[in-house]
Amino acid sequence: MKWLVNKLVRQYMRLRMRRIERYMKRPEEPQERWLQRLLDTARNTEFGREYDFKSIRNAEEFAQRVPAHDYESVKDQITRMMRGERDVLWPGQVNWYSKSSGTTSDKSKYIPVPMSNLYGCHYAGSWDSLTLLYHNKPDMEVFRRKNLVMSGSFQSLNEYPKTRYGDISSLMTHHMPVIGRAFHTPDFKTVLLSNFEEKIHHIAERTSRRDDIVMFGGVPTWVIVLFRLILEKTGKSNMLEVWPHLQAYMHGGVGFEPYRETFRALVPSDSFVYQEIYNASEGYFGAQCELGKNDMLLFADNGVYYEFVPADEWDKDHPATVVLADVEVGKNYAVMISSNNGLWRYLPGDTIMFTRKNPHCFRITGRTKQFINAFGEEVMVGDTDKALAEACRQLNAVVSEYTAAPVYFSGDQGKGGHEWVVEFEREPSDLERFNEVLDLMLQQINSDYEAKRFKSMALRRLHLQTVPRGTFHRWMRARGKFGNQNKVPRLANHRNFVEEIMQFVASSNA
Repeated sequence: MKWLVNKLVRQYMRLRMRRIERYMKRPEEPQERWLQRLLDTARNTEFGREYDFKSIRNAEEFAQRVPAHDYESVKDQITRMMRGERDVLWPGQVNWYSKSSGTTSDKSKYIPVPMSNLYGCHYAGSWDSLTLLYHNKPDMEVFRRKNLVMSGSFQSLNEYPKTRYGDISSLMTHHMPVIGRAFHTPDFKTVLLSNFEEKIHHIAERTSRRDDIVMFGGVPTWVIVLFRLILEKTGKSNMLEVWPHLQAYMHGGVGFEPYRETFRALVPSDSFVYQEIYNASEGYFGAQCELGKNDMLLFADNGVYYEFVPADEWDKDHPATVVLADVEVGKNYAVMISSNNGLWRYLPGDTIMFTRKNPHCFRITGRTKQFINAFGEEVMVGDTDKALAEACRQLNAVVSEYTAAPVYFSGDQGKGGHEWVVEFEREPSDLERFNEVLDLMLQQINSDYEAKRFKSMALRRLHLQTVPRGTFHRWMRARGKFGNQNKVPRLANHRNFVEEIMQFVASSNA
């Protein structure tokens, strides 16, 4: 019977692919439609009345009338919504919120997730991602065997118990449609446990006894932790010996390049596929549409109207934006969204670069608050991920985690530089050579860094510090950031994280 379900789903995917192909060719049409639909839906909310949504006729008027927002500027409205107020940013009462702890702040953000957004954006994005996966790999058996997704947990708000909040993965798991539940493992009680360490051990125990898992998903860091637990329990050498039917991994949340070699060792198969997805707390924005290319298709018909902020506008209170039709390939943009969750001209903090148009495909380059630009070098996370991956390839090394920060002018040399803290899974035989190659690769990838490094006139060669295996996990746990949705901060324009980690190592060795 399950083979028949998979066959029927595959036929549905073919029909869905036609819709995707339409907006791949003409993304401007659904974008215009969604802007008008969103404005019409929210015209009688408090926010819609304040900015007179009913009189906005086009994208230009929308951009002129509604200011850009970050979380701080809408936090008060969201707090009121969480305590039961209706018709504030979105019509009706919103009882579900995705919690995002972020990487550069200890403060949590709570993003409204009305059912229109959960089903019309997050689940719609999931279906589109699966459609692209089946399109590229027609022998997929997602709806014949079992699938494992590393999920978070949710809880009720003390002041208003009707309101529940948690990782977006937990909200999607809790509301998962019936067809998905039949092919999910392990049981939902286990997946939604609030204690992450307890949960990951329970998942390892239950799934290590199965042989029918075909696909898995989750942040790479924590999937690796799970797989090592399973291999320890089973005594197997790789995950194909545990789950022989494995076909695909849907990954997102962090750049994948530093983890690629580790996963190749864990799942040693040339036919196994990796699909990158862009599913944030604020919405499901894209997925890899061609498995041989390292970019993602922007989901233009998914409950979200997009604008893009050029890099030279990021620090402005009222940044100029461009719409999807006017983006340029090869330029860094901050993403701005207006969505069916009640966020209006909202900046999630992610930066992307379009790699092509029609279809509009892009790469995530980092975060507006995760970069190093202390000396005009404008180094983004995408740059460091690529440079690190190439250095590892050349010197047969594997990196588990890393973070980097500037070293400011000091002493008689009057030169700055970058300091990297790196945890190796497999160290290179020549660490000094690795340091040299990493610096050269970063110069090749980033021309601004190369210019500052010319003859070491402005910047010294980057300096590498290594830490013992497991350091980053222990540091994240000590910070209260241990869990599926928490990510290691890769870059910062300050030295807080680098110094915290090195102090943590020193105190651990004391």
